[in-house]
Amino acid sequence: MIAQDTVFYEKIEQIFNKNSAPLVMGILNVTPDSFFDGGKFTSENNWLEHAQQMVADGVDIIDIGAYSTRPNAIDVSEKEETQRLIKVIKSVREKFPDILISVDTFRASVALNAINAGANIINDISGGTMDDEMFPLVAKLQVPYVLMHIQGTPGTMQQNPTYSNVTDDVFIFFESRLNLLKSLGASHIILDPGFGFGKSLEHNYLLLKHMNKFNSFGLPLLAGFSRKSMINKLLNIDKKEALNGTTILNTIALKNGARIIRVHDTKEAKEVVNIINYLNKLD
Repeated sequence: MIAQDTVFYEKIEQIFNKNSAPLVMGILNVTPDSFFDGGKFTSENNWLEHAQQMVADGVDIIDIGAYSTRPNAIDVSEKEETQRLIKVIKSVREKFPDILISVDTFRASVALNAINAGANIINDISGGTMDDEMFPLVAKLQVPYVLMHIQGTPGTMQQNPTYSNVTDDVFIFFESRLNLLKSLGASHIILDPGFGFGKSLEHNYLLLKHMNKFNSFGLPLLAGFSRKSMINKLLNIDKKEALNGTTILNTIALKNGARIIRVHDTKEAKEVVNIINYLNKLD
């Protein structure tokens, strides 16, 4: 199955085992301008300290990103993104040899370098729409791949996003992209509806409300709400105050079938997972 990472076979299989506990994916952004934690983890001491805390909290996957995809973010060259990422992946892998690492990138060449440096999973916010080489690479490497929905690009996605029916449209997108991936021989796909990526406030909550529709694909679902504007705008609060709202949305998503929640606050997310997992085991 995952020829390149046999040591992680059981951990990767847990993602796809519906009977195992949901997983927490902790965010490690090594960018100067990410919307919540930009600039916090640009030195090795800082990113390793953050990774250490997430591991202590019980995180299952560390998601490392070096290209901010918030609206109006500064563009980063392929070379710079690669340079930022590789040193962090190697550093985290050396310090935590058994942790699953995902790489947050939409560029195939960056993803390849990241996997070669020790990453296990490709997390692509574009669902393969921003680099035609991504799907063939995923099929060749046979590594788990997060297929996320986005309307537009990070620079344009919040400029009047429009759908006939957001849940149906995202479902159709998944169906089409999965057919292409499968035709290339790719497997072990994780679906992410892309909360906050080309969606209005109403679109985001409709997707969450009807998220269980995507369970029909029989694939793991990933949900990422952490401190996003869908919380802040609705509650009229700052992102620094959005932990409680994040926890509420994570709980709803897990009850609607999410297998992975992607978060900044790993301790609180792990507590949600533990409670939901206990509930699910009761008759």
